[in-house]
Amino acid sequence: MPLAVCATPIGNLDDVTLRVLAELRQADLVLAEDTRHTRKLLDRHAIDARLLSYHEHNEAARVAELLPRLDAGERIALVSDAGLPGVSDPGARIVRAALATGVPVTVLPGPSAVETALVASGLVGERYAFLGFLPRRRVELEGVWAELAASPWPAVAFESPARLPATLASLAAAAPSREAAVCRELTKRFEEVVRGPVEELALRFAEAPRGEITVVIGPATARPVEDGVDEVAVAAVAELVEAGTPRKIAAEVVSRLTDMSRNDLYRRTL
Repeated sequence: MPLAVCATPIGNLDDVTLRVLAELRQADLVLAEDTRHTRKLLDRHAIDARLLSYHEHNEAARVAELLPRLDAGERIALVSDAGLPGVSDPGARIVRAALATGVPVTVLPGPSAVETALVASGLVGERYAFLGFLPRRRVELEGVWAELAASPWPAVAFESPARLPATLASLAAAAPSREAAVCRELTKRFEEVVRGPVEELALRFAEAPRGEITVVIGPATARPVEDGVDEVAVAAVAELVEAGTPRKIAAEVVSRLTDMSRNDLYRRTL
């Protein structure tokens, strides 16, 4: 039997597919990130299934334990607390191990906080970048902003409510007028989507909100090249500075490579 990777609701327990419900009913074992959380979903849909915890702290041991059972033909379903296992959630390790040993893997798609937030933000484009959980360290976070400085596509990230104020303040310092959206408690009773320039969102969320947070960062808007500086060159200077190059030297190097003003490059990255 294949390992069934099942997407579960990101909030509203009715947002589950018929295929997933059927799989959970037939499974010999359901691997759950938090068995108490998954039990609520099963009870909501009158499913009596055997649960086993599977999370980041026991993942390695569980894989070694479960592979022989999969190979013997047990029907095992994998779920996380919300969304699709393996995407910023436990699951990727057992999928890789199953495939490596010849155990088939089937994926049952369903709700996605990433795409729900992207559409709700109004910032959707032909492509987008998924950043996962944003880094906690200030320098690493600023590195993400530098990477996005010239991106023509929106980006989606997860953030904890406690860190959201500092994250928005950091982004506002790098790109105050960039359009963004803070999506809170998606599909739940108190769902909220707040859209606007980052500097306004930083003020709106100066205090930590409650609930699960998904942030959508809009595409970079090209500034007029009135002073002979474009955003790609600015991003290049910022990345060199992030890597440890003195700002003056970074501006000088990029200026020589692009024929753009060294002084303007320096000023734009302050």
